Amino acid sequence: MSEPRKIVIVGAGLAGATAAGTLRERGYAREILLLGTDTHRPYELPPLSKGLLMGNTDEPDWVHDAGFYEEKDIAFRSGVTATRIELGSRLVHDDAGGEHRFDRLVLATGSEPRSLPVPGGDLPGLRTLRTLDDALALRSAVKDAGRVVIVGAGWIGTEAAAAAREHGAEVTVVDQVGSPLLAVLGEQVSGVFKDLHTAHGVNWRLGEGVAGFTGGPDGVTGVRLQSGDELPADVVLVAVGAAPRVGLAHAAGLELSDDGGVCADAGLRTAAPDVYAIGDIAAQFHPRYGKRVRVEHWSNAKWQGEHVAGNLLGENEPYLKSPYFFSDQYDLGCEYRGLADPETDQLVVRGDLAARDFTAFWLRDGQVTAAMNVNQWDDGDALKALVEGRATVTAEQLKTAELKSLA
Repeated sequence: MSEPRKIVIVGAGLAGATAAGTLRERGYAREILLLGTDTHRPYELPPLSKGLLMGNTDEPDWVHDAGFYEEKDIAFRSGVTATRIELGSRLVHDDAGGEHRFDRLVLATGSEPRSLPVPGGDLPGLRTLRTLDDALALRSAVKDAGRVVIVGAGWIGTEAAAAAREHGAEVTVVDQVGSPLLAVLGEQVSGVFKDLHTAHGVNWRLGEGVAGFTGGPDGVTGVRLQSGDELPADVVLVAVGAAPRVGLAHAAGLELSDDGGVCADAGLRTAAPDVYAIGDIAAQFHPRYGKRVRVEHWSNAKWQGEHVAGNLLGENEPYLKSPYFFSDQYDLGCEYRGLADPETDQLVVRGDLAARDFTAFWLRDGQVTAAMNVNQWDDGDALKALVEGRATVTAEQLKTAELKSLA
C-alpha cells in the first residue's frame, strides 16, 4: 500500500482529532484535512457531564493545545459540515461549497442526542447534553433552577442528576426501566446507584413513560407521565441516549449495521476502498467477541483514532481493545472494562455493595467478560488483564484470591 497523498477526516471530535494527531506522530508528512461541525476546537466529552457541569472547571479537556493544528500543518476547518461523499470520485463536499479530494477517508461523525417523539417534544427550552455549549447552558440553567426533571436514567442522566443535586436543585429522574443503568449493570449493581442517588435526595419515577412535555412559546414547564401525573420543572433534560450520525455514510451507499452504525471490518475499514469508520459510528467486527461491536465511550473514540492512523499508513492491524468507561457521581467513582450481558452472565462481587466499596465481575462459561471497580483503585492493571485475557477463573477465586495472581 503506497502512502496516501491526502487524508480527509470527517468529524473533529475526539476520534477524528486523535487520528489526525497520531498520523503526525507516526511521521506522516502529507496533507491532512480535518472537518468539524462544532465551532470549538476538538474536545473530550466526559468532563461535560462531570466536572464542567458541577462547576469545577469552565473548560473541557481539549484534545490538543490551541496551536497544535497549525503547528502540525493539519488543515482544521471548524464549523464546517460535510454534506456529500462521492466514493467513486473520492470527493467530500461541504456546506461551504468546498470539494475535497481524498486518497483515504476517515468517517468519525460521532453521535447526536436522541429525542422523544411525544407531544411537546419540540418545545423551546428542552435540553440535551452533548456539546460544550450544551453543558455550559445547562449548568447556568441548573444553578438558577428550583426543580429539575431528567428523562433517562443512564450514565448522562445519573451524572447530571448528581450535578444538579450538588447545585441544590430538587431533582426527579424518570425512566421506563425499574432501576438506573439496569441494561448495563443488572439489577443488583444498578441498585447501588439507585440507593446512592436516593441518599442524596433524588426522586425517582421509574417504570414510567413520558406522555409529553408541557409548556408553550416561552418554553417547557414540565413533564407529563403516562400515568397522568405532571411534574413541574424549571429545567428539563432529555437524556435518553445517542444516535450515531450516519446519514452521510448511508447516503454514500455504505452498509449499516442492525444497530445503525457503519459496518467496518476488524481493522476499521468499510467495504468501500480506502474508507474507514471510527468512534461512535463504527460497527466493527471485533475479533475478541466474534461479532460486530459499536461502542459510544470516550476510550473507544480515542483508541480507535490512534489505531486507525497505523492502518491508514498500511499496517492492516485488527483493533482488539475491550470497551472501557468511567463515571463519577457524588463520592462514588467507578471504572468498567469489558462487555457483559448482565441478564445471562454470572455476577460475582468482591467487597461490600452496601458500602459502595467493591469490584463486580461478570462471568460467562467461567471466563471474565467484564469487571467494574467501585471506589477501589489498586487493582486496575489486574482487572484489565483479567478482562483482556478472558481469564478462566471461579467465583470463589475472584472473591478471595489476590487478583494479580489470577491475571
